[in-house]
Amino acid sequence: MASIFTEILNGRSPGRFIWADDRVFAILTIEPRKPGHVLVIPRIEVDRWSDLDEELAMHIFRVGRLIGLAQRDEWDADRVGVMFEGYRVPHAHLHVWPSWTVYEYSHTGINRDPGTEALDEAFQRLRARMIDHGHGEFVPPLDWSIPQPDAAQ
Repeated sequence: MASIFTEILNGRSPGRFIWADDRVFAILTIEPRKPGHVLVIPRIEVDRWSDLDEELAMHIFRVGRLIGLAQRDEWDADRVGVMFEGYRVPHAHLHVWPSWTVYEYSHTGINRDPGTEALDEAFQRLRARMIDHGHGEFVPPLDWSIPQPDAAQ
């Protein structure tokens, strides 16, 4: 069965897309640690991050770093938090969020109901900052239909 992330990528569930390329996509999470919290997700379903192909794992971190730099600037954050996960959704994904304290790594710090208005505001701010940082070619337009990679690749 496809993970929720694959459902989002295929347009069967909604997602606020921050980044898309031929190997990964990034969406704003609906349960953020802080505003602007993003998940960087490989297009292929791999349960454990340690099972990712090395080049794909490095690409996920490269994209996460670029998003993190935009988050740090947009929210004037002290640091950028990162964490690979795959427990609640068995599809490896990198969490990236603007960070101010180590306590944000605890699951008790997750906002389970931030509200649509707060998510939309963070989404617009981060998209604009990614474009300002020169990554507009990877920021999907708001009316983006999800292109699928060529099966021959």
